[in-house]
Amino acid sequence: MKVFYIEEPVIIASDKFSYYSLQKRSDNITLIVPQLPAGLSPTETVKMLEQLLDDFMTEHQITDYAFWYYTPMALEFSRKYKPKLTVFDCMDELSAFKFAPESLKTLEQELMQKADVVFTGGHSLYEAKKYQHNNIHAFPSSIDKAHFAKTRVLKTTTKNQDAAYRPKLGFYGVIDERFDIDLIKGIADAHPNWDLMLVGPIVKIDPQILPVKNNIHYMGPKSYDELPNLMAGWDIALIPFLLNESTQFISPTKTPEYLAAGLPVISTAIRDVINPYGKLGLVSIGNTPLDFMMLVEKELHRTDREAWQQKVDLFLSDISWDITYAQMMNVMSAALSPVPVFNNTLV
Repeated sequence: MKVFYIEEPVIIASDKFSYYSLQKRSDNITLIVPQLPAGLSPTETVKMLEQLLDDFMTEHQITDYAFWYYTPMALEFSRKYKPKLTVFDCMDELSAFKFAPESLKTLEQELMQKADVVFTGGHSLYEAKKYQHNNIHAFPSSIDKAHFAKTRVLKTTTKNQDAAYRPKLGFYGVIDERFDIDLIKGIADAHPNWDLMLVGPIVKIDPQILPVKNNIHYMGPKSYDELPNLMAGWDIALIPFLLNESTQFISPTKTPEYLAAGLPVISTAIRDVINPYGKLGLVSIGNTPLDFMMLVEKELHRTDREAWQQKVDLFLSDISWDITYAQMMNVMSAALSPVPVFNNTLV
């Protein structure tokens, strides 16, 4: 089917015109970025987004379609439409995030009423939402194993084994209000001989509050294709998230990705990491800098690495985006029955 992926709008210098910027990513996938003039009120912004969508749907003669929502905020400019199928992919408890709009909770309730199918990004989020919809399904993070398994091959040729080697602890992802700054600082302070490699953009927090030390390396955003090469130089992967409202229901996609790369993983006590990864002994769980330091030492001197890796690979053997896709399509097809499955467009 054709897929049109509409991103958040960006503000442009012009004070007169708005338009959709279209980027074709494949034969069937088009990325749409609304371009809006500066100075609009919230009401004017919604009206302009609605007009852009109306014009797009008319111009492309889209009549046989489904709507897939990642955020309830998109309802503000699309609620009048009646798609053949409406999916709400609830990836996070967005209302708990920093700077979340006040209207988010109300719009989520509206979308729950409108949706034919609801997916959640993890089991803990499913438990929190399961009584809000009669057709809700948990789909925790999946993985492109072949992509991240490249790290294992690269690692055998890039790791320095001499006596002066400095262990490298790595993280990739957004560095924001969920990131445990004090945890990272505590580890770096106690072990100046360990390098902490932090990959990703810094958003929604003042960069000035981040610790600055010789062994903490802020590497900025990197592309998906670059990740295996970056991780090949790491000894251990970290999931250093705070335990607060914004992380209560997260299911970090990086967990199975780290594991597929062959890296030991140490995480704070995120519920969807504890269950199943911690309970199965695939990931180590700690909270304080001391916890993490003890676990790092344990991993650096681990003698049963091969047995652990076999256990990891067995767990990952039946996890893939292809399997997730097939399961989601089955749920959506069942929701459409006896209506024929849509075959035209997904927005």
